[in-house]
Amino acid sequence: MAGSSNSAPVSSIHTSSETGRLLPSATKCNSKEIDLDVSLPSPYPKSYLFELVITDKTHYRRFLYISLTLAFVVLALGLVPHFLPQNNRHHGHSKNLTLALNQAITFFDAQKSGSYPSNSPIRFRGSSGLQDGNSSNIHADLVGGFYDSGNNIKFTFPAAYTITLLSWSVVEYHRKYADIGELEHIKDVIKWGSDYLLKVGSAGNDTKNPVPNDINCWQRPEDMRYKRPVSVCNETASDLAGEIVAALSAASIVFKQENEYSQRLIKKAEQIYEITAKEDRIHRAITYTTIDACGGEARKFYGSSGYKDELVWAATWLFFATGNHTFLDYATTNFAAAVDDETTTDKGIFYWNNKLAANAVLFTRLRFFRDLGFPYEKALGLSTNMTDQLMCSYLSKQNFNRTPGGLILLSPGTGGPLQFAATASFLSKLYNDYLTLLRRSSWNCTNDGFSLEMLQSFSTSQINYILGDNPKKMSYMVGFGDHYPTHVHHRSASIPWDGQYHSCADGDRWLHSQDRNPNILLGAMVAGPDQFDDFSDEREKTWSTEPSIAGNAGLVAALIAHHDPPRSSASNGPNLGLDIVGIFEKVHLDS
Repeated sequence: MAGSSNSAPVSSIHTSSETGRLLPSATKCNSKEIDLDVSLPSPYPKSYLFELVITDKTHYRRFLYISLTLAFVVLALGLVPHFLPQNNRHHGHSKNLTLALNQAITFFDAQKSGSYPSNSPIRFRGSSGLQDGNSSNIHADLVGGFYDSGNNIKFTFPAAYTITLLSWSVVEYHRKYADIGELEHIKDVIKWGSDYLLKVGSAGNDTKNPVPNDINCWQRPEDMRYKRPVSVCNETASDLAGEIVAALSAASIVFKQENEYSQRLIKKAEQIYEITAKEDRIHRAITYTTIDACGGEARKFYGSSGYKDELVWAATWLFFATGNHTFLDYATTNFAAAVDDETTTDKGIFYWNNKLAANAVLFTRLRFFRDLGFPYEKALGLSTNMTDQLMCSYLSKQNFNRTPGGLILLSPGTGGPLQFAATASFLSKLYNDYLTLLRRSSWNCTNDGFSLEMLQSFSTSQINYILGDNPKKMSYMVGFGDHYPTHVHHRSASIPWDGQYHSCADGDRWLHSQDRNPNILLGAMVAGPDQFDDFSDEREKTWSTEPSIAGNAGLVAALIAHHDPPRSSASNGPNLGLDIVGIFEKVHLDS
């Protein structure tokens, strides 16, 4: 006790200017001693000491009952949140994102072409396309890959984009995938795609099968008997080559623990990139060829608007995969030119045809967490400004309109708004996580400022809209919830899996049938509603009910970004389930 000659040494405290915490101090020069004068408590109650007398015991008991009741209510309110499911408490989510994510990944199982896995969770699919390539005009092994949407065509351009985006989501959030038991599932999907891209790259072509038979024939892929020709593109199709390079490079990071396979992916990516870069140097002054020059009828479905964004995208992912600064030199040197070449209608949109918004986020990530300094400051600074303005555009209704129900309309003239909303949700949540790690709570836009809470609210709202928080009260992901599309534009889902062969003529009756699909295409995100939140659940309306692998890739990325992080994550900062350093494993200042 202070004042006693035998008292223990008095501790001192000081405030850390960086954190504001109270820390013990051994010195007196920067702190003050606290002299505590503590007296022993009296053995008598306060009512005795102050001569208090209770004259009305009825009122006293009533006072005690009220006090105890209020204390119990306060205690209950404090304990209730701890007994709520974790998903319901995190950032306002009321959806089962674990279930949603499992279903969204399962959609890719239903899209597999080739020798079908016996352990697939999809029971209405089998082996198909086993002669792809050999029965065509080029005679190459092109078995495998994914059917693009509700048809039986394999488009390499959006398929490569799909693998790039899914791989990116794993690079960032593999801890979350592992925590909910979906890491091996998503890696299986990625490898199914990357294996096929290795074949495409080796054959030096792009397979699409855009024959009229496939579009006009409503038939399960297992029953296909018609010829499946292949569109061939050479090295001058730089947008296609660039996206394949990006996909192989990103996938190599996902499989970095499987060194032999990872190196195989990198080697093929570098080979394709070198051929494409060589053509770029030769034809620098000439208008560069895009996929449209060689895509045949595929251009009707996936016509490319340019090639510069894909080349920058490819070099960026190759840099992360190899640490070779030559690739970063190309990406940063040509980033501004790619931005200038961006079409007005594509600005601010991340999808299979435009990678600039996503590339800006990747460059900003590099600047935030592994700044390499000169000579990259200008390009990385431009990317950060561009990313900030992108987030501002999502939040400001002056840039993009919304449906009455709150769905952002990033490309209102093209239909299928959900695929664009999904990638916007992914990018905004990912950037929110970056800023959270940097402990930034807000930033400024041209006319206003926005907070991380506003960005979080936007990204969450788009996912919730897709999963059922919309005027139709409908989940636009098949199988999720009690109300979802049942007439999805999809050949396999609409034709009974009955062990019988069904011809093209047989298929027409299911195409035009008013009955529900006999097979549930679990996890498929349909194209979505119109600008007024109206939706037609009709099989023949592709602009409403057709899903695609590119669209579902954005959904998967957004879902994992919003999922709760593992509770056991060890981190010095906020627990976001984000691997902030893994992508930089091969990146060094002296490379």
